[in-house]
Parts: sequence; structure tokens; C-alpha cells
Amino acid sequence: MRIDVLTLFPEMCEGVFSTSILGKAREKGIVSLNAVNFRDFSGNKHNSVDDTPYGGGGGMVLKPDPIFNAVEHVLGTPNEEERNGTDEEVSVKPRIILMCPQGKTYNQKIAEELAQEQHLIFICGHYEGYDERIREHLVTDELSMGDYVLTGGELPALTVIDSIVRLQPGALGNETSAISDSFSTGLLEYPHYTRPAEFRGWKVPDILLSGHHANIDIWRREQALLRTLGRRPDLLETAELTLKDKKTLERLRNVDKPE
Repeated sequence: MRIDVLTLFPEMCEGVFSTSILGKAREKGIVSLNAVNFRDFSGNKHNSVDDTPYGGGGGMVLKPDPIFNAVEHVLGTPNEEERNGTDEEVSVKPRIILMCPQGKTYNQKIAEELAQEQHLIFICGHYEGYDERIREHLVTDELSMGDYVLTGGELPALTVIDSIVRLQPGALGNETSAISDSFSTGLLEYPHYTRPAEFRGWKVPDILLSGHHANIDIWRREQALLRTLGRRPDLLETAELTLKDKKTLERLRNVDKPE
């Protein structure tokens, strides 16, 4: 997988790209991570990438030409596999993602969808907004991290990239980790415990010490249902639930009801 980030602050990206799961995935060649400063493609002597909006108003607007030029540069720059001629399928049309408050709210389902792509390009804006022609004629997706506004698109883009890369085969030490994560199953994840078995009087549930893996799986599923019911009941409306899950939820809902 190849991921390019168009940004005015590539140093923000490089620090994240070189650490933790992203850094290890990069070292293993699982993903190619590149930060591109689109100021280098401004095409003017002042290297300006923004201008005042037509029609007046406050703030500055990102100009279309630096963004278009940077994307075209990225599309014309082969990655390692293309240079070596080892993969004929690499040169596919990438998804070009605009990070903005007006976009679709990001979630795990979108992460799993994007994780199947071979090439992603993220555009990180600043100032008041983007020239509308960037939205209309360049990007394929617009994503938002929620109903709030940040200074720029770098932190949201890095968040999305982290959630995508960890889904790549070989990125995590334990391949089952991503499968059991919160939201991957449509539910919040069950609680975890580790040594010591008793800490300051608080004990690990006996079922986890029993060694009976079938019963442990049942307990974990019930705990995931219970936690989702208590903290994010809205997720249960779209989660894939078995008949047994539905019966468990009915029982859990009736626990606190007066007789």
C-alpha cells in the first residue's frame, strides 16, 4: 500500500510515520508513507498557496493550482515497486481524500474499506477552506473526524492513516488484535486483564483464570454486549447480532428492571 499526504507541515507527518506501528510497517515494506509539501508546487515566486475569497469575507482560501500540481506530481512519481517493475497492478487510480469538517464522519467501516486500496492520497488544508474546484474536480472522498474544527487536516489524516495501516496484513504482532478491536465487530471491545491476578484487592474475574476457552469466549461476548449496551447503545442498531446475542441483550436489559 502507498499513502501520500499533501501538507504544509510535512514534519508533523514524518514524526508519526517513523514511530510505533506505522514505523514498523514502513520498515517492513508493508506500506509506503510519504509527506509532500504542496507549497513546493505553488508556481509563484512568493510560494503562496492561499488567497482572499472572491465575493469578500474573512479568512484565506487554499488555491487550486498548488493542490492540483502536487497531486499530479505524486501520480507521476513511481513508488519503489513501480521503479523495480515488480507489480503491474500498482498503478491504479488512487482515492484522493480531503480532510474537512463537511465530509462524511469517519468510522471503522470506512477504515476497513480504505484498507483494501493500493494507493491513497490525503489532502490536509489550513486557513478558511478550499477552493471549491478542488472538491468538484479532484477529490474522490471527503472525511471528517467529527463535529468540531481543528487548525489543519494533518491530525485527522494521521488518525485515519493509523487506523488503516494497522489493518494491513503483518502490521500488528498479533493478527487477531484488529479483528477483536472495538467497532470491528460492531460492538465495543470486552474488558482486558493481565498479571497480577489480584491488585490492591481488585481481582481478575475467575472465568479468565479457568483455562476453559469456550466459556471465556462466551463471557467476552457477553461483556462486549454489556459494555456496548451501557456506553454506545446506538451501535446495537447496526451490529450483526446472533439470536443468542439478542437473547443475552434481552436478559441484560431486564437485570435492572424492578420486579
